[in-house]
Amino acid sequence: MTDDIIKRIKQNVIQGRMDEEDEGFDGDMVGQPGVKELVQQALDQNMDPRRIVIEGLTEAMSIVGEKFEAKEYFIPDMLASAETVGAAMDILAPHLAKSGMASKGKVMMATVKGDLHDIGKNIVSIILKGAGYDVKDLGADVTAEQIITAVREEKPDILGLSALLTTTMTAMKETIDSLAQAGLRDKVKVIIGGAPISAEFAAEIGADGYGVDAFQAVRVVEELRQGA
Repeated sequence: MTDDIIKRIKQNVIQGRMDEEDEGFDGDMVGQPGVKELVQQALDQNMDPRRIVIEGLTEAMSIVGEKFEAKEYFIPDMLASAETVGAAMDILAPHLAKSGMASKGKVMMATVKGDLHDIGKNIVSIILKGAGYDVKDLGADVTAEQIITAVREEKPDILGLSALLTTTMTAMKETIDSLAQAGLRDKVKVIIGGAPISAEFAAEIGADGYGVDAFQAVRVVEELRQGA
């Protein structure tokens, strides 16, 4: 029974189905329990919340990542799946705390000053939560000063910066330089991402990593934490 509900959670994450009203990408699943209902059912059956995260949510998003990289899924599909994981994590959070599931580390996310685009950042944040990280999202259009204050107070292991516009890319360098000036640069690893960003630009401004998409960004976070 428990294996069946985990399988159904995975299937519904892959289908991007939040609840029973959603059709799913195949369009024929209305009326069937979605991720929110299934996660609650699993908890009602006293299933270990850690198993739901690892075998249900994380494994499902790995499959979504493979589909995205194979161009079977596009950004709206990936976003729909990621949003189901976000909703599931909201339900699971208090149960995970009680179960003693240790966080893999703290990640702070922000879209830099002058840029209001946050879809990519939001997807990365959700997938990181599903992978077991404590994520603090500062939002969009965040100044270097605000980021410095938050880093000093929250002490994250990783700082993720996003920009979608070529005109706001320079704010990433300003933020990294500000971290150095504040004596915080060696306290946090910085990864960057966004449509105009490249590995070359990341190296040029002194970032520790670069993610071409949400899934690579999560892999970079994992690598930086393992190397810490």
